[in-house]
Amino acid sequence: MDGVIVIAVDGPVAAGKGTLARHMATRTGLRHLDSGMIYRAVAALVLEAGDDAGNAQACRQRAERLVAADLERPGLRDQEIGSVSSRIAAHREVRAALVEFQRRFGATPPGAVIDGRDIGTVVFPDADLKFFVTAHVRARAERRHRELVSRGETIDFHSVLHEISERDRRDSERTWAPLRQADDAVVIDTTALDARAVAEKALDIVRQRLGAASVLS
Repeated sequence: MDGVIVIAVDGPVAAGKGTLARHMATRTGLRHLDSGMIYRAVAALVLEAGDDAGNAQACRQRAERLVAADLERPGLRDQEIGSVSSRIAAHREVRAALVEFQRRFGATPPGAVIDGRDIGTVVFPDADLKFFVTAHVRARAERRHRELVSRGETIDFHSVLHEISERDRRDSERTWAPLRQADDAVVIDTTALDARAVAEKALDIVRQRLGAASVLS
């Protein structure tokens, strides 16, 4: 992809990869895609249609009909949709239907920072730069609980911790495109770092690997 830069940012839920990806996109002038929102949008379509999230073919049909406007649907970050999105993401048929959507996005100049769980391993195995963002599960649960409460949702912390642990298990154990660190990914543990420290650490690596003047604004 001449003239196009793709930065892949993978990691488990609530590790801070989305915040980092958005910041890097702003600083580099690249476009940003939160691939998790694609799966959440499909989950919303599945719920709206009354389909069974365990039915791979029904979920695949919803994924194939996804359009960009679906990513703007309200409520995509609700806990229920997050749970369903993790279930449908385990279907190989769904993931295959959405890979091309992501590749077209990344291939559009000037390129993109894309965050998810299989960006550097499946979607863009030849990405110019790969990050794997992680954190201790309890720290991630605390972040997600604060986020949900700030949005007015009433939910017990231990329920959030259980849900995140289950999502980690499903994401890591699925047979196709499981969550894993790419061999050539730079690992950033955000457990003890705030968003600013994470961003500066990542941007230093961008400067070293991709060249400062031509990439960063």
